[in-house]
Amino acid sequence: MKRKFDEIKILVTRKIPVLGVEMLRKEGFSVTAWPHEWPMTDQELIAEGKKHNVILCVSADNIGTDFINACSHLEMISQFAVGYDNIDVPLATKLGIPIGYAPGAMNEATADIAFGLMIAVARKFFYMHKGILRGEWTYFKPNANLGIELNNKTLGIFGLGRIGLAMARRCKGAYNMNIIYCNRKGNPDAEKLYGAKQVSFDELLQQSDVISVHSVMSKETKEIFDKEAFNKMKPTSIFINTARGGIHNEMDLIDALNNGTIWGAGLDVTNPEPMKKDNPLLEMENVCILPHIGSATIEARNEMSRMAAENIIQFYKNNFIPNLVNPESLKNRK
Repeated sequence: MKRKFDEIKILVTRKIPVLGVEMLRKEGFSVTAWPHEWPMTDQELIAEGKKHNVILCVSADNIGTDFINACSHLEMISQFAVGYDNIDVPLATKLGIPIGYAPGAMNEATADIAFGLMIAVARKFFYMHKGILRGEWTYFKPNANLGIELNNKTLGIFGLGRIGLAMARRCKGAYNMNIIYCNRKGNPDAEKLYGAKQVSFDELLQQSDVISVHSVMSKETKEIFDKEAFNKMKPTSIFINTARGGIHNEMDLIDALNNGTIWGAGLDVTNPEPMKKDNPLLEMENVCILPHIGSATIEARNEMSRMAAENIIQFYKNNFIPNLVNPESLKNRK
């Protein structure tokens, strides 16, 4: 006999767009939504998790080993994000806890940020704006404040998935950029649509005028962009990261910029997050930093909310999760 939905308690760990919460409540689920802008502590999250059957969490929540061991009773986890490196997926899978996520919801929004950062770095937008605030806009200087043009340059994409494909479309259409990429497997769509060419990591570093990071965060990608990697890049190259801050080593990036090893950098993600206000990157001429706003559009956040809710609804209605991280978990359910 199927349980009544009002018996199923769902914890929404942050204030998310109301669309998803309303969907769940309309279906009759018992929903508790964290009412504050600030996050729960790890201890509070565990304490609340113990009272619920499902958690709808965000990528900033620590759903690691301690949490999952303490909340091993959970029937499902639904992530309000496309990434899930904050979750101990192997342990959840072992315990039979399926994990839903929201792939595709933020493709266009995040690609816009990567594309915007690339242009902003190439033309020193942020630094020049701050110069106005400092009263430095005075007389015309023909050899000052020079940026670089992007027409016909080579874009190297590290992790060519949905967001990387959207970035490739922008760069090919706007600047006729040559597209190369480094992936675990090929991307036939990118090759057919934009003439993209798959290359090795070293070739990506050596050939790219702009490198844009769109990969997942994993043991293999953790700080893969380090001193050794930056040393292989062109001195005229731009490094863009809108994926996860942990994919680059920030001290090595600072050194590479200070030493002229690379030309500039644009980051929507930092290592660590949040970035401290005295970080030297914030004062560099060829650097543009944003506070992890890749998915921050009304459309993207609403879709993330909808998908996170839909994963839960379909799980209880049809024993099916439209966007499932760990299918093996279903075999281990008690």
